[in-house]
Amino acid sequence: MKTQKTIKFLSLLAITLFTLTSCSDDDDNGMDMPMAEVSTKIYTSNNANGNIDEIDVSDMSNVESKTLITASTAADGVYYDSDSDAVFQASRSNLSLEGFSNVSMITSGTNVTVDFSGPSDMTSPREVAVNGNFYVVADNSDVDGDTNTPDGRLFIYQKSGSNFTLRNTITTNFKLWGITFAGSDLYAIVDVTDQLAVFNNFLSNTTDATVMATKTISVEGIVRTHGLAYDMDSDVMVLTDIGVASGTPTSASDGGFHVISNFSNKFNSISNGGTLAMSSQVRVAGSNTMLGNPVDVAYDSMTETVYIAEAANGKILAFNNISSGGNLTPVLDYNLASASAVYLSKQ
Repeated sequence: MKTQKTIKFLSLLAITLFTLTSCSDDDDNGMDMPMAEVSTKIYTSNNANGNIDEIDVSDMSNVESKTLITASTAADGVYYDSDSDAVFQASRSNLSLEGFSNVSMITSGTNVTVDFSGPSDMTSPREVAVNGNFYVVADNSDVDGDTNTPDGRLFIYQKSGSNFTLRNTITTNFKLWGITFAGSDLYAIVDVTDQLAVFNNFLSNTTDATVMATKTISVEGIVRTHGLAYDMDSDVMVLTDIGVASGTPTSASDGGFHVISNFSNKFNSISNGGTLAMSSQVRVAGSNTMLGNPVDVAYDSMTETVYIAEAANGKILAFNNISSGGNLTPVLDYNLASASAVYLSKQ
Protein backbone atom coordinates (compact mmCIF):
# COMPACT_ATOMS: atom_id res chain seq x y z
CA MET A 1 0.00 0.00 0.00
CA LYS A 2 1.07 3.58 -0.54
CA THR A 3 1.74 4.34 3.11
CA GLN A 4 4.05 1.36 3.46
CA LYS A 5 6.04 2.55 0.46
CA THR A 6 6.31 5.93 2.15
CA ILE A 7 7.69 4.24 5.25
CA LYS A 8 10.24 2.36 3.17
CA PHE A 9 11.31 5.60 1.49
CA LEU A 10 11.77 7.35 4.83
CA SER A 11 13.82 4.44 6.13
CA LEU A 12 16.08 4.52 3.06
CA LEU A 13 16.42 8.29 3.42
CA ALA A 14 17.47 7.90 7.05
CA ILE A 15 20.08 5.28 6.08
CA THR A 16 21.41 7.52 3.29
CA LEU A 17 21.71 10.52 5.61
CA PHE A 18 23.46 8.36 8.20
CA THR A 19 25.97 7.12 5.59
CA LEU A 20 26.72 10.63 4.33
CA THR A 21 27.17 11.92 7.87
CA SER A 22 29.50 9.06 8.75
CA CYS A 23 31.65 9.62 5.66
CA SER A 24 31.88 13.39 6.10
CA ASP A 25 32.80 13.52 9.78
CA ASP A 26 34.72 10.67 11.38
CA ASP A 27 34.50 12.39 14.79
CA ASP A 28 30.71 11.85 14.78
CA ASN A 29 30.81 8.11 14.08
CA GLY A 30 29.55 7.36 17.57
CA MET A 31 26.45 9.50 17.25
CA ASP A 32 23.08 7.76 17.03
CA MET A 33 20.87 8.84 14.18
CA PRO A 34 17.18 9.10 15.08
CA MET A 35 15.00 6.56 13.28
CA ALA A 36 11.85 7.72 11.57
CA GLU A 37 8.86 7.01 13.78
CA VAL A 38 5.95 5.14 12.27
CA SER A 39 2.48 6.50 12.95
CA THR A 40 -0.29 3.89 12.85
CA LYS A 41 -3.88 5.07 12.80
CA ILE A 42 -7.17 3.43 12.01
CA TYR A 43 -10.26 5.21 10.73
CA THR A 44 -13.75 3.92 11.39
CA SER A 45 -17.33 4.43 10.27
CA ASN A 46 -20.49 3.29 12.01
CA ASN A 47 -24.24 2.91 11.54
CA ALA A 48 -25.19 4.36 14.94
CA ASN A 49 -24.50 8.06 14.30
CA GLY A 50 -22.48 8.34 11.06
CA ASN A 51 -19.45 9.92 12.72
CA ILE A 52 -15.83 9.07 11.91
CA ASP A 53 -13.36 8.00 14.58
CA GLU A 54 -9.59 8.31 14.20
CA ILE A 55 -7.80 5.92 16.57
CA ASP A 56 -4.04 6.25 17.04
CA VAL A 57 -2.71 2.74 17.76
CA SER A 58 0.98 3.56 17.31
CA ASP A 59 1.41 2.61 20.97
CA MET A 60 -1.08 -0.04 22.06
CA SER A 61 -0.40 0.83 25.69
CA ASN A 62 -1.44 4.44 25.07
CA VAL A 63 -4.25 4.48 22.50
CA GLU A 64 -5.67 7.90 21.67
CA SER A 65 -8.72 8.77 19.60
CA LYS A 66 -10.82 11.61 18.27
CA THR A 67 -14.26 11.83 16.70
CA LEU A 68 -15.35 13.87 13.69
CA ILE A 69 -19.05 14.76 13.95
CA THR A 70 -20.62 14.48 10.49
CA ALA A 71 -24.10 15.33 9.24
CA SER A 72 -24.64 11.69 8.28
CA THR A 73 -26.58 9.45 10.64
CA ALA A 74 -25.25 6.15 9.27
CA ALA A 75 -22.19 5.28 7.20
CA ASP A 76 -20.12 2.39 5.96
CA GLY A 77 -16.89 2.05 3.93
CA VAL A 78 -14.13 4.42 5.05
CA TYR A 79 -10.84 5.51 3.43
CA TYR A 80 -8.05 7.90 4.45
CA ASP A 81 -5.82 9.61 1.87
CA SER A 82 -2.55 10.58 3.54
CA ASP A 83 -1.44 12.69 0.55
CA SER A 84 -4.35 15.11 0.98
CA ASP A 85 -4.97 14.47 4.71
CA ALA A 86 -8.60 13.69 3.91
CA VAL A 87 -10.97 10.98 5.10
CA PHE A 88 -13.88 9.63 3.06
CA GLN A 89 -16.88 7.46 3.83
CA ALA A 90 -19.95 6.07 2.11
CA SER A 91 -22.91 7.80 3.74
CA ARG A 92 -25.86 5.44 4.13
CA SER A 93 -28.13 8.28 5.18
CA ASN A 94 -27.19 10.59 2.30
CA LEU A 95 -26.54 7.71 -0.14
CA SER A 96 -23.36 9.33 -1.41
CA LEU A 97 -19.61 9.56 -0.98
CA GLU A 98 -18.47 12.34 1.34
CA GLY A 99 -15.01 13.53 2.31
CA PHE A 100 -13.45 15.79 4.92
CA SER A 101 -10.09 17.56 4.60
CA ASN A 102 -7.38 18.68 7.05
CA VAL A 103 -8.14 15.72 9.30
CA SER A 104 -4.91 16.03 11.29
CA MET A 105 -5.84 19.60 12.27
CA ILE A 106 -9.37 18.80 13.47
CA THR A 107 -9.95 18.44 17.21
CA SER A 108 -12.21 15.77 18.64
CA GLY A 109 -15.89 16.64 18.76
CA THR A 110 -15.75 19.11 15.88
CA ASN A 111 -18.78 19.32 13.60
CA VAL A 112 -17.19 18.89 10.17
CA THR A 113 -18.60 20.08 6.86
CA VAL A 114 -18.30 18.11 3.64
CA ASP A 115 -15.33 19.15 1.49
CA PHE A 116 -15.67 16.41 -1.14
CA SER A 117 -19.08 15.28 -2.38
CA GLY A 118 -20.80 13.21 -5.01
CA PRO A 119 -24.30 12.51 -6.28
CA SER A 120 -26.83 10.76 -4.03
CA ASP A 121 -27.50 7.93 -6.46
CA MET A 122 -26.90 4.78 -4.41
CA THR A 123 -29.46 2.71 -2.51
CA SER A 124 -27.50 0.73 0.08
CA PRO A 125 -23.78 1.65 -0.03
CA ARG A 126 -21.37 -0.60 1.83
CA GLU A 127 -17.61 -1.00 1.31
CA VAL A 128 -15.34 1.45 -0.54
CA ALA A 129 -12.27 0.45 -2.56
CA VAL A 130 -9.89 3.04 -4.01
CA ASN A 131 -7.55 2.85 -6.99
CA GLY A 132 -5.96 6.19 -7.86
CA ASN A 133 -8.76 8.69 -8.44
CA PHE A 134 -11.37 5.95 -8.83
CA TYR A 135 -13.57 5.19 -5.83
CA VAL A 136 -15.66 2.03 -6.12
CA VAL A 137 -18.63 1.51 -3.78
CA ALA A 138 -20.39 -1.83 -3.30
CA ASP A 139 -24.17 -1.47 -3.08
CA ASN A 140 -25.97 -4.51 -1.66
CA SER A 141 -29.53 -3.51 -2.55
CA ASP A 142 -31.69 -5.81 -4.67
CA VAL A 143 -31.27 -4.58 -8.25
CA ASP A 144 -34.16 -6.34 -9.99
CA GLY A 145 -36.60 -6.49 -7.08
CA ASP A 146 -36.58 -10.29 -7.06
CA THR A 147 -35.07 -11.75 -3.88
CA ASN A 148 -34.75 -15.13 -5.60
CA THR A 149 -32.12 -13.75 -7.99
CA PRO A 150 -29.15 -12.39 -6.02
CA ASP A 151 -27.47 -9.35 -7.54
CA GLY A 152 -25.62 -6.19 -6.62
CA ARG A 153 -24.02 -3.08 -8.06
CA LEU A 154 -20.56 -1.56 -8.08
CA PHE A 155 -20.67 2.22 -8.47
CA ILE A 156 -17.48 3.57 -10.05
CA TYR A 157 -16.83 7.22 -9.17
CA GLN A 158 -14.00 9.39 -10.44
CA LYS A 159 -12.67 12.05 -8.11
CA SER A 160 -11.69 15.41 -9.59
CA GLY A 161 -10.95 18.30 -7.27
CA SER A 162 -13.66 18.33 -4.63
CA ASN A 163 -16.22 16.41 -6.68
CA PHE A 164 -17.08 12.79 -7.36
CA THR A 165 -18.62 11.98 -10.74
CA LEU A 166 -20.28 8.65 -11.46
CA ARG A 167 -18.39 7.13 -14.39
CA ASN A 168 -20.42 3.92 -14.71
CA THR A 169 -22.18 1.18 -12.78
CA ILE A 170 -21.41 -2.54 -12.91
CA THR A 171 -24.16 -5.02 -12.02
CA THR A 172 -23.12 -8.37 -10.54
CA ASN A 173 -24.99 -11.67 -10.45
CA PHE A 174 -24.42 -11.99 -6.72
CA LYS A 175 -25.11 -9.91 -3.64
CA LEU A 176 -22.16 -7.76 -2.56
CA TRP A 177 -20.51 -6.60 0.65
CA GLY A 178 -16.76 -6.15 1.06
CA ILE A 179 -14.47 -5.19 -1.83
CA THR A 180 -10.75 -4.43 -2.14
CA PHE A 181 -8.24 -3.80 -4.91
CA ALA A 182 -5.13 -5.89 -5.50
CA GLY A 183 -3.38 -3.94 -8.21
CA SER A 184 -5.88 -3.65 -11.06
CA ASP A 185 -7.98 -6.60 -9.86
CA LEU A 186 -11.01 -6.16 -7.62
CA TYR A 187 -11.81 -8.84 -5.04
CA ALA A 188 -15.42 -8.98 -3.86
CA ILE A 189 -17.29 -10.85 -1.15
CA VAL A 190 -20.23 -12.93 -2.35
CA ASP A 191 -22.63 -12.09 0.44
CA VAL A 192 -24.71 -14.74 2.24
CA THR A 193 -22.09 -17.33 1.21
CA ASP A 194 -18.57 -18.53 1.96
CA GLN A 195 -17.36 -17.31 -1.42
CA LEU A 196 -14.76 -14.85 -2.72
CA ALA A 197 -14.81 -13.51 -6.29
CA VAL A 198 -12.32 -11.56 -8.38
CA PHE A 199 -12.80 -9.24 -11.36
CA ASN A 200 -9.54 -8.98 -13.29
CA ASN A 201 -8.67 -5.52 -14.66
CA PHE A 202 -11.88 -4.25 -13.13
CA LEU A 203 -11.64 -0.59 -14.13
CA SER A 204 -11.37 -1.56 -17.81
CA ASN A 205 -15.16 -1.98 -17.64
CA THR A 206 -16.01 1.59 -18.63
CA THR A 207 -19.72 1.39 -19.47
CA ASP A 208 -22.85 0.35 -17.59
CA ALA A 209 -23.02 -3.43 -17.89
CA THR A 210 -23.60 -6.72 -16.13
CA VAL A 211 -20.18 -8.30 -15.63
CA MET A 212 -19.42 -11.84 -14.51
CA ALA A 213 -16.60 -12.43 -12.05
CA THR A 214 -13.39 -13.80 -13.53
CA LYS A 215 -13.27 -16.47 -10.83
CA THR A 216 -15.22 -17.40 -7.71
CA ILE A 217 -14.06 -19.80 -5.01
CA SER A 218 -15.45 -21.09 -1.71
CA VAL A 219 -13.48 -20.76 1.52
CA GLU A 220 -13.77 -23.81 3.75
CA GLY A 221 -14.65 -23.12 7.37
CA ILE A 222 -16.52 -19.87 6.73
CA VAL A 223 -20.29 -19.66 7.24
CA ARG A 224 -20.89 -16.19 5.80
CA THR A 225 -18.07 -13.85 4.90
CA HIS A 226 -18.37 -10.05 4.92
CA GLY A 227 -15.09 -8.14 5.24
CA LEU A 228 -11.78 -8.60 3.48
CA ALA A 229 -8.34 -7.00 3.52
CA TYR A 230 -5.42 -7.75 1.21
CA ASP A 231 -1.81 -6.70 1.70
CA MET A 232 0.19 -6.98 -1.52
CA ASP A 233 3.65 -6.69 0.07
CA SER A 234 3.14 -9.72 2.31
CA ASP A 235 0.59 -11.43 0.02
CA VAL A 236 -1.80 -11.96 2.93
CA MET A 237 -5.59 -11.98 2.61
CA VAL A 238 -7.85 -11.73 5.66
CA LEU A 239 -11.55 -12.65 5.45
CA THR A 240 -14.14 -12.24 8.19
CA ASP A 241 -16.85 -14.74 9.06
CA ILE A 242 -20.03 -13.32 10.61
CA GLY A 243 -21.56 -16.75 11.18
CA VAL A 244 -25.31 -16.41 11.67
CA ALA A 245 -25.93 -12.69 11.28
CA SER A 246 -28.85 -12.41 13.70
CA GLY A 247 -31.82 -14.17 15.21
CA THR A 248 -30.11 -16.89 17.25
CA PRO A 249 -28.65 -16.95 20.78
CA THR A 250 -25.13 -17.37 19.36
CA SER A 251 -25.27 -14.68 16.67
CA ALA A 252 -23.19 -12.25 18.77
CA SER A 253 -20.49 -14.82 19.54
CA ASP A 254 -20.10 -17.08 16.48
CA GLY A 255 -17.88 -14.81 14.39
CA GLY A 256 -14.25 -15.18 13.40
CA PHE A 257 -11.67 -14.34 10.77
CA HIS A 258 -9.40 -16.33 8.46
CA VAL A 259 -5.80 -15.43 7.58
CA ILE A 260 -4.50 -16.74 4.26
CA SER A 261 -0.76 -16.37 3.68
CA ASN A 262 0.80 -16.85 0.23
CA PHE A 263 -2.65 -15.92 -0.97
CA SER A 264 -1.96 -15.33 -4.67
CA ASN A 265 -0.46 -18.75 -5.29
CA LYS A 266 -3.23 -20.47 -3.35
CA PHE A 267 -6.01 -18.56 -5.10
CA ASN A 268 -4.50 -19.03 -8.55
CA SER A 269 -4.10 -22.77 -8.02
CA ILE A 270 -7.84 -23.24 -7.42
CA SER A 271 -10.12 -23.60 -10.42
CA ASN A 272 -13.26 -21.52 -10.81
CA GLY A 273 -15.89 -22.94 -8.46
CA GLY A 274 -13.29 -24.75 -6.35
CA THR A 275 -12.64 -24.57 -2.61
CA LEU A 276 -9.72 -23.26 -0.55
CA ALA A 277 -9.06 -25.96 2.06
CA MET A 278 -9.06 -25.16 5.77
CA SER A 279 -5.52 -26.54 5.94
CA SER A 280 -4.39 -23.57 3.83
CA GLN A 281 -5.74 -21.02 6.32
CA VAL A 282 -5.57 -19.96 9.95
CA ARG A 283 -8.84 -19.28 11.81
CA VAL A 284 -9.31 -17.03 14.84
CA ALA A 285 -12.61 -17.55 16.70
CA GLY A 286 -13.98 -18.38 20.13
CA SER A 287 -15.41 -16.92 23.31
CA ASN A 288 -12.30 -14.84 24.11
CA THR A 289 -12.37 -13.01 20.77
CA MET A 290 -15.66 -11.11 21.27
CA LEU A 291 -16.33 -11.72 17.57
CA GLY A 292 -19.98 -12.04 16.64
CA ASN A 293 -20.57 -9.99 13.50
CA PRO A 294 -17.16 -8.85 12.19
CA VAL A 295 -18.24 -6.83 9.17
CA ASP A 296 -14.93 -5.29 8.11
CA VAL A 297 -11.21 -5.83 8.59
CA ALA A 298 -7.84 -4.11 8.10
CA TYR A 299 -4.41 -5.77 8.23
CA ASP A 300 -1.05 -4.35 9.32
CA SER A 301 1.64 -6.54 7.74
CA MET A 302 4.48 -4.79 9.59
CA THR A 303 3.18 -5.86 13.00
CA GLU A 304 0.98 -8.74 11.78
CA THR A 305 -2.02 -7.16 13.50
CA VAL A 306 -5.63 -7.62 12.40
CA TYR A 307 -8.17 -4.86 13.09
CA ILE A 308 -11.87 -5.74 13.11
CA ALA A 309 -15.07 -3.68 12.93
CA GLU A 310 -17.37 -5.77 15.14
CA ALA A 311 -20.99 -4.70 14.58
CA ALA A 312 -22.95 -6.98 16.90
CA ASN A 313 -20.93 -6.15 20.00
CA GLY A 314 -20.18 -2.55 19.03
CA LYS A 315 -16.39 -2.63 19.03
CA ILE A 316 -13.17 -2.09 17.14
CA LEU A 317 -10.93 -5.04 18.03
CA ALA A 318 -7.28 -5.78 17.29
CA PHE A 319 -5.45 -9.10 17.37
CA ASN A 320 -1.78 -9.97 17.12
CA ASN A 321 0.16 -13.25 17.49
CA ILE A 322 -2.24 -14.61 14.91
CA SER A 323 0.05 -17.12 13.20
CA SER A 324 -1.43 -20.15 14.97
CA GLY A 325 -5.01 -18.87 15.13
CA GLY A 326 -7.31 -20.06 17.89
CA ASN A 327 -9.37 -18.43 20.62
CA LEU A 328 -7.34 -15.23 20.97
CA THR A 329 -7.97 -12.31 23.31
CA PRO A 330 -7.90 -8.93 21.53
CA VAL A 331 -5.09 -6.51 22.35
CA LEU A 332 -7.43 -3.60 21.57
CA ASP A 333 -11.05 -3.36 22.74
CA TYR A 334 -12.47 0.01 21.62
CA ASN A 335 -16.18 0.66 22.03
CA LEU A 336 -17.98 1.83 18.88
CA ALA A 337 -21.70 1.16 18.54
CA SER A 338 -22.71 -0.44 15.23
CA ALA A 339 -19.13 -0.37 13.91
CA SER A 340 -19.29 -0.81 10.14
CA ALA A 341 -15.88 -0.14 8.60
CA VAL A 342 -12.19 0.14 9.48
CA TYR A 343 -9.22 1.44 7.45
CA LEU A 344 -5.52 1.33 8.35
CA SER A 345 -3.07 4.16 7.62
CA LYS A 346 0.67 4.01 8.32
CA GLN A 347 2.95 7.02 7.82
